Amino acid sequence: MRISRRRKRSWATSCPASSGIAGAALALLIGWSAPAVVCAQPVPAETLRAGAGFIETPVYSLDDDQRVLALFDGLRVADVADGMDAVGLQNVGLMDAAIRPLWKDVERFTHRFVGVAVTARYVPTNRPPAGRMASAAEYDTWAGTWYSTLSSEPFAEILRPGSVLVIDDARAADVGSIGSNNIMAWKARGMVGVVTNATARDTDEIHLQRVPLYFRHPGRGIRPGRNEIESVNRPVVCGGVLVMPGDVVVADGDGVIVVPRAHAEAVARYAQGVIEKDKAARRKLYEQLGLAEDESVR
Repeated sequence: MRISRRRKRSWATSCPASSGIAGAALALLIGWSAPAVVCAQPVPAETLRAGAGFIETPVYSLDDDQRVLALFDGLRVADVADGMDAVGLQNVGLMDAAIRPLWKDVERFTHRFVGVAVTARYVPTNRPPAGRMASAAEYDTWAGTWYSTLSSEPFAEILRPGSVLVIDDARAADVGSIGSNNIMAWKARGMVGVVTNATARDTDEIHLQRVPLYFRHPGRGIRPGRNEIESVNRPVVCGGVLVMPGDVVVADGDGVIVVPRAHAEAVARYAQGVIEKDKAARRKLYEQLGLAEDESVR
């Protein structure tokens, strides 16, 4: 598997992540075959003062995404959790159980998905609210400017077939960054589902539209005056779990689990064995109990 790694900050060219014994040690520690991401050389203070990132964003091809996703076809969160245990990642990647599906389809399981993470981070704003304006037109102009300059959706451009949008949002802001309109536009680009550590609005319509959404609870307000976009395709924390762009995300009625890309193939191989044994055992019980086969045992 070939991975290109885009340098996200100017310091990276003068401080390569592969330099130094410390970098090599970290690579072994976290199981990456690519160079580690810590800087073994001093970073100039002026660079730090201007802001610096220390974790690189891995970039994978669409073909490689599809190859890896095929390995996870049909797997449940439980199977993948067993696979994580088998490769030594016990209790890693399991999001807070409070992040749940908005809706469930218990006949065809269309609320489930497996996809590749595209990440976005919104932060709560500290700018003053709009206040009462002279006219609705003036308010609409203010809100439109906020949307376009402070709280846009730049991640939409990189959504593609198999993407899962993972949003680290401003949990306390009562904001519906996800709504019935934009979630459909993201789906039209090939996105298979959305996971957020926060909120969404228009939940009745999203339920009706049958776009998989995993979230904490409804948020009612619009983004203007409440949050700002901080980054796209950088490491985020969602449900207490580190999510890197390119990680594999699996979601179903049991919640959400994130598989680090470096371990994806080994996890999937073990998990496929788990589900095949489970289906075989349950098919026998279905027959014994006179139950008709359903999607869960086929």
